Amino acid sequence: MVNTAAVAARGGRSSSVLPLASLNHISIVCRSLPESLSFYTDVLGFIPVRRPGSFDFDGAWLFNYGIGIHLLQSEDPDSLPEKTEINPKDNHISFQCESMAAVERRLKELGIPYVQRRVEEGGIYVDQIFFHDPDGFMIEICNCDNLPVVPLADGQPFAMAACKRVAVVKQQQQQKVPSAPAPAQCSVPGSTTKAIHVSEEAHISCA
Repeated sequence: MVNTAAVAARGGRSSSVLPLASLNHISIVCRSLPESLSFYTDVLGFIPVRRPGSFDFDGAWLFNYGIGIHLLQSEDPDSLPEKTEINPKDNHISFQCESMAAVERRLKELGIPYVQRRVEEGGIYVDQIFFHDPDGFMIEICNCDNLPVVPLADGQPFAMAACKRVAVVKQQQQQKVPSAPAPAQCSVPGSTTKAIHVSEEAHISCA
């Protein structure tokens, strides 16, 4: 299904863009399929799923967190570059987490080297942890949902922040009789841009 909210943010000009719906999977070429399979299942929590039997090369499909990981066994493992330095500016895939402290504690238990970074924007802090998979492909774990997403439309700021359900907050504060949920409201801290009220039909992931 097309992300209609994103199209609307661009002023409705959808004819020039591909009709994409969501990220389906990423593919990773690996030296050792069993080793990578163990990492992505035992460390990151992905679940092996059925892979088409018509493929004539070794690999594995995994799924969790709404995306797939497709592992491909390299035909020439020795040709793959080796990476030892953990560089946050390298290509990587990032996962939102529930507890940065729990992630750091688990990485220490597993003996997996990592580096930490903190980003500050307008009084909002984002913590990041970076480490490598067995082939040096970098993984980031973060609480990036703290930071609003602010796309630009025609060079002008356009607020489409991480969504919060105002009704839930009010309900928790007042502890009164439940009422019908209010539309998701998005706002950017420190911004003068009006908050955007998103209907239930709009395809925006809410924090």
